[in-house]
Amino acid sequence: MKAYKGGEIVLVEFPYVGTTRVKRRPSLVVLDTGDDDIVVARITTQASRTAADVEISEWRQASLLRPSVVRLDKLATLEKRLVERKLGELTLADWTKAKAALQKFLAAI
Repeated sequence: MKAYKGGEIVLVEFPYVGTTRVKRRPSLVVLDTGDDDIVVARITTQASRTAADVEISEWRQASLLRPSVVRLDKLATLEKRLVERKLGELTLADWTKAKAALQKFLAAI
């Protein structure tokens, strides 16, 4: 079983809620506890909409094709078998920014 670490960017078949359709999209690995699942956050090229959205400043270094945003309020637990491949990894600065925003978002619950 493949292990992932927080801050990695993977290409996954992201399922749509309530349908059998999927969309291939980059996602940020938030947590891998060592079982068959990982917790990921969606990455999009759409503009930020909420305080839980974090712009990836160094998107090229993260192997993304366009300026992107991590949607930390769109977390999902997915089976690792849905991961197509690793694309890259956030820089330390972007990963630190994303973790801080996630902690702030979760503290508000």
